[in-house]
Amino acid sequence: MSMKTLPLVFINLGGEMLYILDQRLQAQNTSEDNTEKGVWSENDRKRVLNDIARTLFSKVFMDELLKPQQLYSHRTLKTVLTRLAHASIMRLNPASMDRLYELMIMTFKYQVLLCPRPKDLLLISYNHIDTVRELVKDTPVIVNQVAETHRKIIEVYSSLSEGEFQLLRQTLLIFFQDMHVRVSLFLKNEIQKPNGRFSLSTSGPVPHGIDVPGLIRTFDRKGREVGRGEFPTGGSYSSSIREGSFELHGDRVIRLGLNVYTMNDPEETHTSKAPSVKSEDTPNLLAKEELNLLAWLMGSVQVENMPRAETGFWINLFSTDQEEEEKEGDTSDGAEESRFGVINIQAIQDQQATNELAQIVGQFAEQEKQPEDPSGNKGDDLLAMMDDL
Repeated sequence: MSMKTLPLVFINLGGEMLYILDQRLQAQNTSEDNTEKGVWSENDRKRVLNDIARTLFSKVFMDELLKPQQLYSHRTLKTVLTRLAHASIMRLNPASMDRLYELMIMTFKYQVLLCPRPKDLLLISYNHIDTVRELVKDTPVIVNQVAETHRKIIEVYSSLSEGEFQLLRQTLLIFFQDMHVRVSLFLKNEIQKPNGRFSLSTSGPVPHGIDVPGLIRTFDRKGREVGRGEFPTGGSYSSSIREGSFELHGDRVIRLGLNVYTMNDPEETHTSKAPSVKSEDTPNLLAKEELNLLAWLMGSVQVENMPRAETGFWINLFSTDQEEEEKEGDTSDGAEESRFGVINIQAIQDQQATNELAQIVGQFAEQEKQPEDPSGNKGDDLLAMMDDL
């Protein structure tokens, strides 16, 4: 397992989170009949994106992520990303966060599966960074934060060997292997099957530096070519396209990692399957070590700095579609509402946010009373910094 996977996971999933929120908040800028403004203004949208990007690309957060460490579990990763989503005035209920997490994971999984070669995972990450930089271009401080993170990623990953990149990709594939959530965008484009698995093409350009398959060359003992033959490849391959730029700026060539969501089709941000990662009902003695990341990194400062006059409002983050009507007959009504109902995103008043944060702190205090496993310190330092940003 690669010990350098975590930073790329956060950058790519964080980028996908910003894409989705940007698309959904723009969809809420007008009323349903487009005759008047909706509850979310353009300034609200920019504030949400800026606050999330500022937290994601903060120096202390990225410095901690870049330390060699194992990839987190889905539960821990979703908890950290939940706090990241709550770094601004926006609040997601658990069902909304489940849906958002599934959509981010499935999109990144598809990008990893289609990655031409392991090293191109960097190009996917750079596409996310470039697009996020464009989303926050009106805030120079955040643009500088994004650029500084980009430089650190180049410094850490540019010297990795092909074998290390292959190990990194394999770590990601193992992480994604049990996720089979259906996404409207992928189903519509016929790149995902009804069972949630992706359909990968056997045609197209080969990775950079690779010959088109189908040719067999025979050599003698002196290394001279003495014959050629051909074999059926089962696909229609073409020569590779030019290599993308791995510098701070440049043409990345591949389009994986770019923003695929548009205002013209809000249904593209739909998922329609029960979460593939089952929640664990049994107490986990490592909960404190895995969740201390949240106590210091993204919480209290943002809440304390909210204006007292902040208004609260509810909006629909995802609308339902026909896919979500396809439920199994033995599913209870309560479970169906949780899994397939309308998902809301709420921007709440400061007092309520403070109360919720106090409850979270209380839960952490209870967890600290449980016996600790001295070997289970994964995520401890990262969790410990969230509330100071």
